[in-house]
Amino acid sequence: MNDVTATVLVGVFGISGSLLMLFSALAMFRVRDALSRINVFSPATGLGMPLIVAAAYVYVLHTEGFAWITLLMAVGAFVCLIIVSSVASNTLSRSSVLSGQPVHRKTSPNRLAHPPAGVVDVDPDAPAAAEETGES
Repeated sequence: MNDVTATVLVGVFGISGSLLMLFSALAMFRVRDALSRINVFSPATGLGMPLIVAAAYVYVLHTEGFAWITLLMAVGAFVCLIIVSSVASNTLSRSSVLSGQPVHRKTSPNRLAHPPAGVVDVDPDAPAAAEETGES
């Protein structure tokens, strides 16, 4: 790989990943609720960080040459970032909803505002629920 190709690849991957992280961080200030903040930051961790890892791998490949261990570390980091990002986003979103964090009134579409059709949303802590089951 010649110097120009390596420099262009490192620049494109590094700058794109960094810009994704920056724009996601700035967008977090514009949203009003926790669920939207998690949603905004997911692309940064799912795409921005792997692009930065790709830039680092191309740089190491150019300066030190090919090594299987370096390739294995880069592929492992890339796969782990994608898997951890999706699992973390789902876990954080679920905990945000289950903890009762309010969703901003202007969030659109807000499918969490009402239960889906055919689903009865019963509060297990409500007194009426205890009377219906015969418990006291």
